[in-house]
Amino acid sequence: MMPPLTIPAATLNPVTYVVDTNVLLVANGQHPDVSPACVMTCREWLTRLMAEGRVALDDAYAIVNEYQHKTHASDGQGVGDAFVRWVLRHHDDAARCDLVHLDPHVQRGFLSFPVDVDLNHFDDSDRKFVAVAHAHPERPPILQAADSKWLDWAPHLGEHGVQIRFLCCEDVQEFHVHKFGH
Repeated sequence: MMPPLTIPAATLNPVTYVVDTNVLLVANGQHPDVSPACVMTCREWLTRLMAEGRVALDDAYAIVNEYQHKTHASDGQGVGDAFVRWVLRHHDDAARCDLVHLDPHVQRGFLSFPVDVDLNHFDDSDRKFVAVAHAHPERPPILQAADSKWLDWAPHLGEHGVQIRFLCCEDVQEFHVHKFGH
């Protein structure tokens, strides 16, 4: 059984988020290098989103397909697995989920991915999260757990109105120093 949530009520402001897959993996305990505090934070965020939040996804289900590929939604016991089951139940519920249409683009992956030379080397597999956030009328923040490359991209994304909410600041900074030396 999950311990009570410690996230203050004001934390889900705004209430709509784009959730990077690594948040689910950390919540499931599938990222062995993160701190226990990071695991708990990801679990708490996903639990709170399922209870009272909203998620933004692409209408072609590329995000959902990635979630399903990396988790065990049908029989997994982790909070990330439970979140995927929740998404599958609520993806067509406009009160809980916004489906955003993404037009493909040859160079950028998606037309709504920002035009910015500093983002030219942005991971192809992560572009869908940015494209959804950027195309959504509310520009919901992207929840990010432990992918340290996002630290370098966050300022450039911010210039385009795409905000990254790092759930595990200490962990992601430590990983960045270990990986990139700064």
